[in-house]
Amino acid sequence: MRPLTDQETQVFFEKLAKYIGTNIEHLLKGDDKVGGSGQPMFRLHNGKVYYLNELLLKHASNLSNDRIRSVGVCFGKFTKAGRFHLKITALDFLVQYAEHKVWLKSSVEMSYLYGHNVLKSGVSKVSEDTPQYSGVVVLSAENVPLGFGVIGKAADQLKYCTPTEIIVFNQADNGEYLRDEDSSSVFS
Repeated sequence: MRPLTDQETQVFFEKLAKYIGTNIEHLLKGDDKVGGSGQPMFRLHNGKVYYLNELLLKHASNLSNDRIRSVGVCFGKFTKAGRFHLKITALDFLVQYAEHKVWLKSSVEMSYLYGHNVLKSGVSKVSEDTPQYSGVVVLSAENVPLGFGVIGKAADQLKYCTPTEIIVFNQADNGEYLRDEDSSSVFS
């Protein structure tokens, strides 16, 4: 387990900023009180980025790296090409600090949880001033976080869209836990 390099940090924060913008500062300050005391930090282990605090890092340092499977909250992983992919396990933190949100109609929630994109007909409302191709957190009509994705149209363009146009491209959703249960790719 090691700190992220400058290049890794830049790629990671660029991806995270797409969803939470300048609220990254709140993650680094520890405003969310992640698992106890100590300064929160991001660490890389086996290609995955984990969010943990100093106390947890201190306890994990007593183990050899080959014995550690996971520590803290997995935010995502780096590909072999050096790109970063957020995982659904980061959803709780994205919801807290998201700048842009999309609420779905209750009739479309299951379709989204099966991994499908969201059409205009399934959108209940969108945060104001959401720019095109920005990261959004997808919520149910009852404000339950379902996943996150990329919005295909700006908020002010939605009224001109047809009901069959794709509005939110699904990046990750809570249904991944069930769909990937056998392969355990969400957890590994």
